[in-house]
Amino acid sequence: MEKLVETDTRVSDLERAQRKAEADLEPVRQRRVRDQERIDGGAVTDPKQLSALIDEVSHLGRRIGELEDAELEVMGELEEAQADQARLNEQKSAIEDRLRGWMARRDEQVAEIDSSLGDQDTERAALVAALPAELVAYYEKVRSGHDGLGAAALVQRRCTGCRIEANAADLRAYAAAAPEEVLRCEECGRILVRTPESGL
Repeated sequence: MEKLVETDTRVSDLERAQRKAEADLEPVRQRRVRDQERIDGGAVTDPKQLSALIDEVSHLGRRIGELEDAELEVMGELEEAQADQARLNEQKSAIEDRLRGWMARRDEQVAEIDSSLGDQDTERAALVAALPAELVAYYEKVRSGHDGLGAAALVQRRCTGCRIEANAADLRAYAAAAPEEVLRCEECGRILVRTPESGL
């Protein structure tokens, strides 16, 4: 998710900005503490130096306030960015969970299809073994030249392989053929399978 990458980058930048703000603030605090200790300890007796030191402590106090305000602003932005980051991570996890579920279902369905194909291959092998070798060879030859379809149903006088309607003479020949006789489409050469809907 592009938005999550942007938010991760923003969080990282703000964390770095917060560390910098704290690093900038700490030496100013330490200096003010030192100066205040010098004032409180009476180490500075010269009035001008003492006045300058008091002014500096006052200035450092204002500077600390400014730095703390800046740090608080960064912290507020960071909290907001972290909340966005947490929300986007939850959305990402939910999407990944759904995706894993879909993939698991897909794998189950593929396994079922593979199993079904294996059963069909076994059934087909048994059927092929019971058919005349010459018929099987012809079927395979036609199938290889017609997109894998070597036989087609004859429905309403039309071959469902090539979709061409048989002419009257061919229909008479089909109707007169014995039930065990193998019919072939005169147009595409596919083996024709007669059904109750053949229209013969």
